[in-house]
Amino acid sequence: MKSNQREVAGIAPIWNWKITSLCAAFLLLVGIAAISFGPIQISFGSIIKTLFGFKGGLSGQDRTVLLDLRLPRALLAALVGAALATSGAVYQSVFRNPLADPYLLGAASGAGLGATIAITNSHGNVYSLLPIFSFIGGTLAVLTSFFISGKFFAEPQSLLLSGIAVGSFATAVQTYLQQRHSASLRPVYSWILGELTSANWQVVTWSSFYILSALIVLISVSKQLDGLMLSDEESFSLGINPNRLRIIAVAAATLATATAVSASGLIGFVGIVVPHLVRGVTHRVTNRNLLTIALAGAAFLVLADLGARTLLSPAELPIGVITAFVGAPFFLVVLRRRRTGSA
Repeated sequence: MKSNQREVAGIAPIWNWKITSLCAAFLLLVGIAAISFGPIQISFGSIIKTLFGFKGGLSGQDRTVLLDLRLPRALLAALVGAALATSGAVYQSVFRNPLADPYLLGAASGAGLGATIAITNSHGNVYSLLPIFSFIGGTLAVLTSFFISGKFFAEPQSLLLSGIAVGSFATAVQTYLQQRHSASLRPVYSWILGELTSANWQVVTWSSFYILSALIVLISVSKQLDGLMLSDEESFSLGINPNRLRIIAVAAATLATATAVSASGLIGFVGIVVPHLVRGVTHRVTNRNLLTIALAGAAFLVLADLGARTLLSPAELPIGVITAFVGAPFFLVVLRRRRTGSA
């Protein structure tokens, strides 16, 4: 336990920034691939010339495809992937459960319900309402899960079961609203399956504000979040107020999740797959890797979106199908290892 306390207090060096640099380089690589490949192939040289305004850049249809379609879509995928991956890692630390993610706690379902209300009742610019309604829905879902579990920070198992119940209820209400507003069924259903086809610079602008704000908060308290892996008494001895830290972490993670859901729909398993992959590669269970997890999550979802666009080209798969195809088996492996380790 003393060694854990030393790591939490920052006495022992426990993070290798080379891994963070590799994740950033990989994100750049898959980002270039995402804006290059498609029905219209665009060379790397043309991309560089166009983005930096050099002579010989793209023009006409190719320029429109790059700047108005592929680039905002790749940026939105990166933002959503970073938000979901970081939120999942934070929830796992706050609730001391490696299987926790925003979906299991009801935050995503609540945010989805809020976004559905915005879509079915909006008579103006829906993009101005989506993040507000999603954040309110996600926050209410999380608070309801805490209330049902009996106390603000209950045992993880009880809290997760409460989150599943709240998420199921939110999904039921969401389905009811869809049936009441049949004219909005198509955009709601495509949104539920997870999609980035509606990505544009307006969506990227407002989602980046909320997501980056939440990530800055979470990364700034990442060192203290390691204290939540200890008991509350040990956290206090390190100068950490665990309850206040949990409130800050849950609020920021809920904001990131709600914004990601409102921008791209329900995309599952990112919050479980990416944190476990990073921790498996580094062999370090620490929140000081939140920046790395954010970069890896961004790269993961950009790559998944590239697959969704190209695997059945010219048709397009919902991105949620790609992440579920990868994440569901991964979730079962993590669950089995956890049970084997506790046996």
